[in-house]
Amino acid sequence: MFSCPLEHKQVVSPRVCLSFSFSVKTLIVPSFAGLGRISFIMMGWGDLGAFGEPSKETPNLDQMASEGMLFLDFYAASPLCSPSRAALLTGRLPVRNGFYTTNAHARNAYTPQDIVGGIQDSEILLPELLKKAGYTNKIIGKWHLGHRPQFHPLKHGFDEWFGSPNCHFGPYDNRALPNIPVYRDWEMVGRYYEDFKIDLKTGEANLTQIYLQEALDFISKQQASQQPFFLYWAIDATHAPVYASKHFLGTSQRGRYGDAVREIDDSVGKILKHLQKLGISENTFVFFTSDNGAALISAPKQGGSNGPFLCGKQTTFEGGMREPAIAWWPGHIPAGGVSRQLGSVMDLFTTSLSLVGLQPPSDRQIDGIDLLPAILQGKLIDRPIFYYRGNEMMAVRVGLYKAHYWTWSNSWEEYSKGIDFCPGQNVSGVTTHLQEEHSTLPLLFHLGRDPGEKYPLSFVSDEYQGVMRQISAVVQQHKETIVPGVPQLNVCDKAVMVKINGMGVCVI
Repeated sequence: MFSCPLEHKQVVSPRVCLSFSFSVKTLIVPSFAGLGRISFIMMGWGDLGAFGEPSKETPNLDQMASEGMLFLDFYAASPLCSPSRAALLTGRLPVRNGFYTTNAHARNAYTPQDIVGGIQDSEILLPELLKKAGYTNKIIGKWHLGHRPQFHPLKHGFDEWFGSPNCHFGPYDNRALPNIPVYRDWEMVGRYYEDFKIDLKTGEANLTQIYLQEALDFISKQQASQQPFFLYWAIDATHAPVYASKHFLGTSQRGRYGDAVREIDDSVGKILKHLQKLGISENTFVFFTSDNGAALISAPKQGGSNGPFLCGKQTTFEGGMREPAIAWWPGHIPAGGVSRQLGSVMDLFTTSLSLVGLQPPSDRQIDGIDLLPAILQGKLIDRPIFYYRGNEMMAVRVGLYKAHYWTWSNSWEEYSKGIDFCPGQNVSGVTTHLQEEHSTLPLLFHLGRDPGEKYPLSFVSDEYQGVMRQISAVVQQHKETIVPGVPQLNVCDKAVMVKINGMGVCVI
């Protein structure tokens, strides 16, 4: 969240404040006083009333949408947490910043004992740039960009941190009682499940309330000191094992997952009301979105809804990467707006810099674009969306057309064990249990007519031939810009660890 004294001059001011939040969803609140992002983990496109969820259990987020702008075509940079978060804070695809895997048995997830990489010093993060413009930056919640000391968020532009290097699930040292540290700045102040209780049986935990109070206190402190700020609120209540505080447990029609969503909704409402009470809402830009689609494997009690879209987290079908997104900036964004702009979490990097009068780094490829023309003037910017998994470009969207160069839902091995990332959604020839290559004849869908990606266009149709000529040129141009970063998420094989001082150490 960003908040600062506002002297509005036309579109933007160098004193905008930003606020983001990321868990299953991300909330970014930038303003002339502050920038903020609220982000939530693994929330689906169909989890909010504003996006069609029928139980209408998200009144605060729905009101945020009615007061701001909905993005219907907004995407994560990856169908998994860590790569998407790295992309959000660098404005760069995971294949460029190194947040991908190349070894065969890795799934691009992030398990500390097995993965020792993280965000590299060569990458420039959003808070590093905002700090130069006088902003105080705080992250609350899940970091997920490396658990070793050199990857600590305070070494990458943040001034304050309360949360964990990773998520609240194992295996860590013990699957039943994971050994997960919680930090305040540089000091470890406890562990999940011990000092910060999570009851795996009932789902009761007070973490969201703790994270909410951290956000409210930080905003109040920055407003009192007239200091512009950036808040990255990255809670993880909707990530399995899903949790909620006692007051919210059992209150949703959608099980424990719905309880967590209701508590998140309530928290977002309190943050926005706090900005209004302090008189800085018109100086603060807030953005809410997610780092990947809902994990359908966790359904029905711990999984969300991806609405009309195919599959979920882990896949590059629409359900794995299309996210709910809301921009809120009272007095600047026309209320009740709905945008069909193709957007990405990487755009929040470039847009935030634009809000505070800064340019993105010119010495590297930046994939995020400035969304302010779309947000403030209703302009549509022509741009493609690339769907990556690991270092492979799986698909690309140009306009309403999406071409799959590779398809994969999950492996036969996982599927035989009951792990299904597309439960009840098998589409013959589309959802595949092997990584199927379609580079010669990509599967092409018109997402306007077929948002569920069930009916690929005929290879011999004039429509297919004409559209693929355009898409092929876009893909060729894109691939010419790709210089892969050093992969950071490869699983460390303990059998080949380098021995240093008698201990096994993975070396990247």
